[in-house]
Amino acid sequence: MNIIKAKSTENGWGLNLGELARIWKDGCIIRASFLDRIKKAYDSNGELANLLIDPEFAQEIMDRQAAWRRVVCLAINNGVSTPGMSTSLAYFDSYRRDMLPANLVQAQRDYFGAHTYFRPRGSFHTEWYKIANLKI
Repeated sequence: MNIIKAKSTENGWGLNLGELARIWKDGCIIRASFLDRIKKAYDSNGELANLLIDPEFAQEIMDRQAAWRRVVCLAINNGVSTPGMSTSLAYFDSYRRDMLPANLVQAQRDYFGAHTYFRPRGSFHTEWYKIANLKI
């Protein structure tokens, strides 16, 4: 829904996401009752930035996240691929954080090309090879 909303905004389509959920009910593999709930959320707030912000969806996700994490961990520990579940969990975790792990990517770029990395106190460069050669 977020991708559709972004493209609608970018292209000036003016799509009504609640109405889209209603249209998709017939012949869709997504359970119709779930689409009714999506429609209700967008009808209640036409400017809803993300279903994760809707109070009902947010509460359900919070109530079920421990089980969600257990399932993903069990799958990973048993070598079972669950790309939809694990990626959606990563999306959920990143959506609700102020600071994201992009700093790790910045640190890797800094190591290979002295590009610096950002921390809340500013930009930094570390001579990683010197740290790696320390005997601790």
